[in-house]
Amino acid sequence: MAEAVRIDDLAQPVLTPMIEGAIAATPPVSYSAQGVLDAARVATGLSDFGAMDFVERLEVWLQSFDEDKGLNALGRANLLADCVRQASTRLRFEDAWKRHPEIAGIAIDRPIMIAGLPRSGTTHLVNLLAADDRMRSLPLWESMEPVARSEPAPPPQDDPRRHDCTAMWGQFETMLPLMPTMHEMAPDGIHEDIELHGPDFSGYLCEWVSRPYRWRDYYLSHDQTPHYRYARRLLQYLTWVRGPNRWVLKSPPHMENLAALNAVHPDATVMVTHRDPLAVLQSAITMIAYGDRIRRTVDLAQLATYWTDRIEVLLRRCVAQRDVLPRAIDVRFHEYMADQMGTIERVYDLAELELTPAARMRIEGYMQANPRGKHGSAAYDLRGQFGLDPDALWERFGFYTQRFGIKREVF
Repeated sequence: MAEAVRIDDLAQPVLTPMIEGAIAATPPVSYSAQGVLDAARVATGLSDFGAMDFVERLEVWLQSFDEDKGLNALGRANLLADCVRQASTRLRFEDAWKRHPEIAGIAIDRPIMIAGLPRSGTTHLVNLLAADDRMRSLPLWESMEPVARSEPAPPPQDDPRRHDCTAMWGQFETMLPLMPTMHEMAPDGIHEDIELHGPDFSGYLCEWVSRPYRWRDYYLSHDQTPHYRYARRLLQYLTWVRGPNRWVLKSPPHMENLAALNAVHPDATVMVTHRDPLAVLQSAITMIAYGDRIRRTVDLAQLATYWTDRIEVLLRRCVAQRDVLPRAIDVRFHEYMADQMGTIERVYDLAELELTPAARMRIEGYMQANPRGKHGSAAYDLRGQFGLDPDALWERFGFYTQRFGIKREVF
């Protein structure tokens, strides 16, 4: 196995001419909810957003971004573009829902849902399950723009949304060539259904690309059940466009919203993945810090504090809500790595889904083609790069590690 790559310029990034040029060429932007709504109307030619309660959440997003003084021009512009993209999706979705009332009758049949810490193997696990072609899953290109721009939706290979996603992520990885060693974002790779909360302007995605303290506090103080219902409606639309209606989905914030997840999907089989939170934290903040060179002034101490606190909240809510799930299994990372196929078999049993020879062959084929470390690996250093004490952190997260029997990885 190749030696792990250490990113030595996390604290003081050495910017490539491409990154410097992109930042310098980005004009300043201002944030207003009305500006976002107007831009989405122009982009789509539509005007009906449906229920307008989302505007309050959009305003909190925008105020949080304005208050994040570390963002550079490119970071601010990208966040604004994300808001316009989400608002445009909302317009297209409401239009499709009105014109096709039959969508409301589409059943979502006993989904398999993965709720686990970011960087805990959820991406690999969902891709394994999605290799079974009886399951419907959410590729990255479709998650970012779930509603087709025209009807009927073109086949995936011809869909302009997929082409645009491929171009965007190709440029992103050209600017940040080490990103795939930490987390590959292939357009056809299976992504997170938290993206489906975006057009309702909720979720924690913007926390990965900014420090939105105001939004974080707002989000954590509100019940997410309405936004899970909104995302379920989007799943109905996606099923209507291209079945089947049995989904495999994954998203880390499900872990802090297990009660909402269960309320909206009471027939779901839920896999709750667990890993040493220190391993999760070091991977997440290294990846975020590496990406921050594009969008902001890097502050490793601020980043480490934000995500240490954030992961603690997520884990405390998981511990508090885990027992509400009627049909769920806990998947410990070290056990999963030791017996991936055994984990898959347990899930199929619980989901009452036959693991056919064809499904097994496809899953094993994906496993063999995508071993751990396929794109190399990154070296992580909580103490040296972020000034964190692993022993103190392990003690801090003891409420979680003891509850689920987590094996320590980081010392």
